[in-house]
Amino acid sequence: MKSYNLHAVDDLRYEEVDLPELQKDWVLVKVMASGICSSDIPRIFKKGTYHFPTIPGHEFSGLIVKTYDEEHQDLLGKRVGVFPLIPCNKCCQCQQGKYEMCENYDYIGSRRDGAFAEYVAVPEWNLIELPDTISYEEAAMLEPLSVALHAVKRAGDIQNCKVGIVGTGMIGFAAAEWAAAYGAKKVYVIGRNSEKKKYLSSNDKIMYINKMEEIKCPECDLVIEAVGSNSSIEMAINMVNSGGRIVLMGNPEGDIHLRQDVYWKILRKQVQIAGTWNSSYEKRARSDWSEAVQALADKRICVSNLISHCLPKSDLRTGLDIMREHKESYCKVMVRWDEDK
Repeated sequence: MKSYNLHAVDDLRYEEVDLPELQKDWVLVKVMASGICSSDIPRIFKKGTYHFPTIPGHEFSGLIVKTYDEEHQDLLGKRVGVFPLIPCNKCCQCQQGKYEMCENYDYIGSRRDGAFAEYVAVPEWNLIELPDTISYEEAAMLEPLSVALHAVKRAGDIQNCKVGIVGTGMIGFAAAEWAAAYGAKKVYVIGRNSEKKKYLSSNDKIMYINKMEEIKCPECDLVIEAVGSNSSIEMAINMVNSGGRIVLMGNPEGDIHLRQDVYWKILRKQVQIAGTWNSSYEKRARSDWSEAVQALADKRICVSNLISHCLPKSDLRTGLDIMREHKESYCKVMVRWDEDK
């Protein structure tokens, strides 16, 4: 099969590799669409994966084409999204059903071969079936959509709150959609590029603010930080009201340092700060993933407007370069694996 195989840092090769081997309770998924996550950029070009070679890609959807044995034959032909974290099922977090905090997890696309390929091996437990009303592109966004939902839930009740989202990546925009759906009075997406405004939905609760043009960002009851930089965290602390809440979601780009006067604001405002990590998933119970699927099916959440680029599989490198070099505005860069035009 064709795949983008990472042999070393900044050594990604489009090449033929063997089909993945299956084990008990695993299936083979034909990848139909895969999104490029912002975390894939440092993973491919700076930090590497946990071993080489590895096929990256953890945001994807596809079609089940093979099972290990007859036990799961009824899954053949099913359209699926995939929770990429494979829990150990042994640690104390797994025993409590908090799989996103598993202490010994495996992960599709970083610790094992992922979805920048025509096929990927997936545990049956990690599959979430898709209704026909959800496209493969939308389903490939279930992972960041669920991560954004998890962050909003970590904030608690936000009914009639003013919510600020610092960051204009796909997850930031998705968090804005969820905040509006969960009853926020007004949602402000804070960025530094007015071109990003075009990725907003038509929801009149959501407003884009260019921090480079505005003199002062609005004060908010809740701020979700979706970048992971010193300046964005400082902005979140400055924006939040006294007694307000901050949810830190952005993956840090390096060490985080706060000036003394900024740290004082956390204390003097009595700010509540929560971290968030990944998303909740349970095979046959309500979770962030099942709620995200339902919201897409019901059109309660719209994500198609967040797809800025949809490329054939042969152009995946183009998508990586767009994100790495920031030569043009982008939100979610999507790759279709069922066509090569």
